[in-house]
Amino acid sequence: MFKVFQLVIDWSEVWALLIPISLLLLKKQPAVLKPVVFYVWIALFINLAIDLTWKIRTILPAEYNSNNYLYNLHSIIRFFLFCLFFIKLNQAFLTTVKKVIPVCFLVFVIINFTFYENFFDYWKLSSRLLSVEAILLLFYTLQYYLFKINDHVGVNIFNSDFWIVTGLGIYVTINFFIFLLYNELTIRMQHFAITLWNAHNISYIIFNLFIAKGFYESRKQ
Repeated sequence: MFKVFQLVIDWSEVWALLIPISLLLLKKQPAVLKPVVFYVWIALFINLAIDLTWKIRTILPAEYNSNNYLYNLHSIIRFFLFCLFFIKLNQAFLTTVKKVIPVCFLVFVIINFTFYENFFDYWKLSSRLLSVEAILLLFYTLQYYLFKINDHVGVNIFNSDFWIVTGLGIYVTINFFIFLLYNELTIRMQHFAITLWNAHNISYIIFNLFIAKGFYESRKQ
């Protein structure tokens, strides 16, 4: 039974995305949600490549059996698409900051992978990249709620962007410290690190459930 559960969790980065995608097949989403729509489709193909590489790594040539660079790619794409999503919400709050952060992140990525880390590192994904992405996306989610408070607008739980932002907030909050410490844990406590990644996968399922809820609620707007 445990092996079945573990198999389901191991593939959750792929099948969880099929939940919001199933709703995309039923209804076209509004323009404001297009960055999220693009994300779930792109993430599906990247995560499928990630999991396939991991599962068949023993039969792949040694130079091609690492999927770390795919996690780095996923992180960068996720960040920019969700930045675009927050900008497209047109909340009149920290507008300039929200537009400057993606530029700063791009500069960080270029400097980091030019001087400090190898984007295609065979042995490890970039904890630095993933944790910076998580903390910046957490900032975006917090400013979303601060806008609602400052503008004296009640948070409407039936609003599609509320569900998506909340799901993203849960995901990055749970995973910030996992991302930050993961490489150190793989060196010092490898078994624990592998087990800990299950928490990431479960949070990713929750994230996709919230995205699906957001897509569903958009039908009522």
